[in-house]
Amino acid sequence: MKKEAIVLLNMGGPNNLEEVEVFLTNMFNDKNIITLKSSLLRSLIASLITFSRTEKSQEIYRQIGGKSPLVGHTKNLVEKLRLRLGESVIVDFAMRYTPPFASEVVERLNNEYIEKIYLIPLYPQFSTTTTKSSLEDFEEQYHLRGGDAILVEIKHFFQNSTYNKAVIERIKERVDADECKDFDIIFSAHGLPQKIVDAGDVYERHVQKHIEILKQMLKDEEMNFNEVHLAYQSKVGPMEWLKPSLEEKLKEIKSRSVVIFPIAFTIDNSETDFELEIEYREVARELGFEDYRICRCPNDSDFFVEALVELYAKMR
Repeated sequence: MKKEAIVLLNMGGPNNLEEVEVFLTNMFNDKNIITLKSSLLRSLIASLITFSRTEKSQEIYRQIGGKSPLVGHTKNLVEKLRLRLGESVIVDFAMRYTPPFASEVVERLNNEYIEKIYLIPLYPQFSTTTTKSSLEDFEEQYHLRGGDAILVEIKHFFQNSTYNKAVIERIKERVDADECKDFDIIFSAHGLPQKIVDAGDVYERHVQKHIEILKQMLKDEEMNFNEVHLAYQSKVGPMEWLKPSLEEKLKEIKSRSVVIFPIAFTIDNSETDFELEIEYREVARELGFEDYRICRCPNDSDFFVEALVELYAKMR
């Protein structure tokens, strides 16, 4: 009997401190990240960046338990999705920069009699640096290994109402409706070099549209925040990136109470557990914030599981 499979795709994160170098090497060798035509020059730049950042990055992961939380949360999400869908659908996941790589997931799937594989990148908004990169990687590895199943892909899901219920649920976990009037909320998105946006990447527009949807949902839930903001985090290097930065936004806010939701992430990782929870908490303290709260990502929430079921049904 022919089977179907769902493969969740994400960037990955180090499973231990030794994998930090692997993570950085693979990320900066990605042609969608370092957008140079010369692979030799890209490799050289990647080597230099990896060499300069490995030790600092290892210290970051050391402060959050010696590994990224992303893989563990993803495993939990996959298990819940398996239970929800039953034995008729194979559910797996592949990471772009750390194990499990697409190549090993493809090897497992090729041992099954699969007719269709549904690829769901775990990025709500489309970007060439995330969605496109993950899809290209899996499809390349699949065809290299002689797979003959039909590959069906989805490129974004920020408009899915059930997913957005997962987001609202996480916000409610951190602030009550009665408190909202005393808080500003910042939707913090992972930054992107301006030149990638100028080249046609739709990520910025998707993030802005996503926030408009969430603003209306918050209003419907009577979650009336003092103000709603967008900011960008995780800038690397001297290039111009999307603005405003999260630090700039924190300096602008008149309210001294803020809740932050990481809108570009579905799964917690170093950017949430270290950058937002530790690094920017210190920035907020220095700026005199009285209350600084970080929302968790949807991770393996029931709403997110149900949203994935809906996406799978829509793709069939």
